[in-house]
Amino acid sequence: MTPRLDLIGLVTTDMARTLDFYRRLGLDIPAGADTEPHVEVTLPGGIRLAWDDAEMVRSFDPGWTPPTGSPRHSLAFRCADPAEVDRWYAELTEAGYEGHLKPWDAFWGQRYAVLHDPDGNGVDLFAPLPANA
Repeated sequence: MTPRLDLIGLVTTDMARTLDFYRRLGLDIPAGADTEPHVEVTLPGGIRLAWDDAEMVRSFDPGWTPPTGSPRHSLAFRCADPAEVDRWYAELTEAGYEGHLKPWDAFWGQRYAVLHDPDGNGVDLFAPLPANA
């Protein structure tokens, strides 16, 4: 068997706040998961997204330290249309989450915006512009 991408894992320093952020983006995360050290959900298409509490990670890897500097990856969420990009960006920033780049019409034909989740991971919102839909 050839290895296949099955899970994207993120480490979090505040599980409850992180899960709230991703619930607001529509992920079906169980309500009782906020206090768990490991949480994962299966996304449409079968790939899993998981979060591990930073203290739990340190318990089995004492040398682990959180990354510093800019995010090196991002998760991108497709929105129904350009207005949805604006709406979700506004809703999340009004809820206190960090907006990195306000919505704009990108030269590659998408309405695009970038947020950071509570641990600084890049989260992109995008939708095709009408001429590219």
